[in-house]
Amino acid sequence: MPRTGAATQTRPPHHGTSRLRHANNDGIIPVLARRVREVEAKVTAGKRLGPTNRTKFQVIATLMREERARAKTDTALGDAGRAEQLKRLDGIATILAKIAARDTSLIALLENTSVSSETAQRMRRDWLVESGTELSPDDLIISTSAPRIAGETVLSPELAGRQVIPPSVRSRALSNPFLPPDFAAVEAVHPRRRLDSWELLGPLYKAFERGSGGERASMTLPPAPRIDRFSPRGSRLMNHQLRLIQSVREGHRTFLLADEPGLGKTAQALLAASVAGAYPMLAVVPNVVKMNWAREVEKWTPQRRVAVVHGDGADVDAFADIVVINYEILDRHLEWLSRLGFGGMVVDEAHFIKNLHSQRSQYVLGLADSIRKRAHGHEPLLMALTGTPLINDIDDFRATWQFLGWLDGDRPAPRLLDRLEETGLTPADPAFYAEARTAVIDLGMVRRRKIDVAADLPGRRVVDLPVELDGEAGRSIAQAERNLAQRLVERYRAAAASLGALGAERRERLIRTVAQAELEDSNARGDGQNVFAMVRKIGQAKAHLAADYAIQLARSVGKVVFFAKHIDVMNEAERAFADAGLRSISVRGEQSARTRQAGIDAFANDPAVSLAVCSLTAAGVGLNLQAASNVVLAELSWTAAEQTQAIDRVHRIGQAEPVTAWRIVAAQTIDAKIAELIDQKQSLAARALDGSDVTVGSGDSVQLDALVGVLRQALHLG
Repeated sequence: MPRTGAATQTRPPHHGTSRLRHANNDGIIPVLARRVREVEAKVTAGKRLGPTNRTKFQVIATLMREERARAKTDTALGDAGRAEQLKRLDGIATILAKIAARDTSLIALLENTSVSSETAQRMRRDWLVESGTELSPDDLIISTSAPRIAGETVLSPELAGRQVIPPSVRSRALSNPFLPPDFAAVEAVHPRRRLDSWELLGPLYKAFERGSGGERASMTLPPAPRIDRFSPRGSRLMNHQLRLIQSVREGHRTFLLADEPGLGKTAQALLAASVAGAYPMLAVVPNVVKMNWAREVEKWTPQRRVAVVHGDGADVDAFADIVVINYEILDRHLEWLSRLGFGGMVVDEAHFIKNLHSQRSQYVLGLADSIRKRAHGHEPLLMALTGTPLINDIDDFRATWQFLGWLDGDRPAPRLLDRLEETGLTPADPAFYAEARTAVIDLGMVRRRKIDVAADLPGRRVVDLPVELDGEAGRSIAQAERNLAQRLVERYRAAAASLGALGAERRERLIRTVAQAELEDSNARGDGQNVFAMVRKIGQAKAHLAADYAIQLARSVGKVVFFAKHIDVMNEAERAFADAGLRSISVRGEQSARTRQAGIDAFANDPAVSLAVCSLTAAGVGLNLQAASNVVLAELSWTAAEQTQAIDRVHRIGQAEPVTAWRIVAAQTIDAKIAELIDQKQSLAARALDGSDVTVGSGDSVQLDALVGVLRQALHLG
């Protein structure tokens, strides 16, 4: 029987409070000791911990800390009893530390002891019951769903006070103040079914945790159409993209699209919306790819208008076909977004919402819920894009499945439940798990790797990711560019005044002369306003965005090479990688040959090393980094050859996969002009050496051509 009279334990608010009453002084400690030995045995045997044991590790750490806090304040223990309890807890902590030393990915779980996943909560509750702990009503409840914004958005007073309504949203509401009633949205009444009494979420997770003997989680897609009718003129879809879009054409509307980076998930989502007529469409994306989404809309669906929401959205076009917004500002726009009447929604890098109880996840799930409720008789298009659907635990699927409407709280939604019913099996039948896995996959899970579609991919390609520089750094760079343009215009006008009338040819010569004079003066200027200092500032401002994208890549595809020109950019990236729990090596000019080679060997051979942070100048030649097939170019070089040499560290003999270089470009700055000029210099090499007929630019340096471009733009000469 439970012991009475124990002190009330105080715990963090999200755990509530429990009155712990143990049959003896041991309580939870023997339970934790057994569990930690089970985890230790797995690691000692050389096995990497799977999702269940990782959750077990986290719950042990959580309960150990809770019990330590209780022991320190429990006056009933006495000094000797308290010392004994703390000693035993120290023994458990020592074992946890040894386990984490063998598998360093567990260190983050030691630091984060919030058991927010349903699996962890259930495990914690069961262990407390096993220990003889009397639980409070709060501890008996397993949280199964995050609060949502349903239909007419319900916001907390704090959130309501932050809401903004862009002017064009008011105009759109006035243009169509009435929406037709949605009789089809009334939920059907289902008769009692065979599986109603079964707990199904755990078995569904277990179905994926078991795997399927090498078969990937990808639904069967129809063959690609013989003629590509989906791509706009001048663009071409690859077969794997065409197959998904054909599936949309045949009526499929929900997708967990888990293709590896570089396989065109954004294009597939945009053309899926076009085929489904899912307009207006909402795209919730990370800040680092927000501008790229706008560019991809212009490329793949040029007939559609795109609105990118910045800040409070004062200049947003509420009549646009596609609204793009980043996670960080979503909280200010929930009200009008939930009422706009979207026909589809895409969540990019959907692993951002894996924590079902985070505010970000609640906002996204609420918006998806409102879209389903306002669908007016048709099924909305819902797509979750991520190369990393699972990060730590099989429970990471939960939020994504709920976003797609495959789950309803802690139960399968009717469509999935119907498929499970059709199997004629229950979780007591061993055959249930393979059938359940297939049932979920058929709802729209799609996973392709580069190596699977290599025949459709070029051997090497460069993909630009335009990013927006905001904050003080962005304002400083914009002002520096305005100062540079003004200085060039003043030089030009002073020279032109003495020359009289200028024809087109003389004007172009003068523009180039003025740019050359500015370039020669740049090294002598000490005010930080010359073109070289400006480009360095842009690199510094892009550093965290480039690092964020590299982190996403590393979690999606494994090893990534990160190139930068300046040490401070490399330092910031390495800090970001460490904060994200990712190991990296560094290749810099000041290193000894032995140190450098040790890092390169670790990158090639150690699965725990995810990133190589390399100097463009120190690592641009002579290195073999083909353990990766993805490169992030955080800063642009002044020469095309330097960029090519950097990519060639990965794209070389021994590389088994197509290589993608992700070039981070600061939109609406001189950075974008430099990227364009580098590509023109590449065209020169292609024409001179490879027999290509591509058009080439001038033979001058990128620096000079960049200044010419700034002056021409300032003079409104295009």
